Amino acid sequence: MIIIFLLLAVPAAAVGIRFYIRRCVEQQIVRYQNDLTEKHCEEVDNLYRQTRGWRHDLKNHLQTMQAYLEMGQTQQLQNYLRELTEDYNTIDIALRTGNSMLDAILNSKLSIIKARDIRVDVTAEVPSSIPVSDVDLSVMIGNLLDNAMEACLKVPRELRFIRLYITKAKENLYIYVMNATDGSYRRGGGGYLSTKLSDSHGYGLQRIDKVIRKYKGYRSREDEGDVFATEILIPL
Repeated sequence: MIIIFLLLAVPAAAVGIRFYIRRCVEQQIVRYQNDLTEKHCEEVDNLYRQTRGWRHDLKNHLQTMQAYLEMGQTQQLQNYLRELTEDYNTIDIALRTGNSMLDAILNSKLSIIKARDIRVDVTAEVPSSIPVSDVDLSVMIGNLLDNAMEACLKVPRELRFIRLYITKAKENLYIYVMNATDGSYRRGGGGYLSTKLSDSHGYGLQRIDKVIRKYKGYRSREDEGDVFATEILIPL
């Protein structure tokens, strides 16, 4: 009788463990998706506030330029136009990549990055149509920039920087991200692990790698003390 009970109990315990693991994974995914939603809302709101403020002042800018023109003060007008251009560039900081989805991702992400006092150097030019879905492109680029930004926030403002290079290299989509970091890394399983404490965080590295595997791409991560770099190739 005891043996029969044990035989029946073991499968029941296994089912319970599988259910618990599946539930933990589902909860982790939900937390990760909530984090993404909050970040996206913050990015869009930040970009909207900047654009709305610039448009609100547009009438005053036009009146000032008209006054300079009527008074023949061309040098003052040139200086004013130069300052306006610099101010506008703080909003429209992303390059025109040639791909509308990538433009949207970069604009929203880079507006937040620059608001964190992080120097940004971006070169991006890709075909208008690439065999990577909008969702996968958003996941990959979004998480790359999120990780780079969070690493920069651990170092003094004067040392913060992110360099992003995206282009078509032969028949591949080439992505390169370099950023400042404080030099603290965790390694395991032949690669880098997240240094974030929350279990809902650090999921971004897995999401990036999943997209790369989906498109049979290549990924390399390297560090040189206070600098971290990620290189990705996706066949086109």
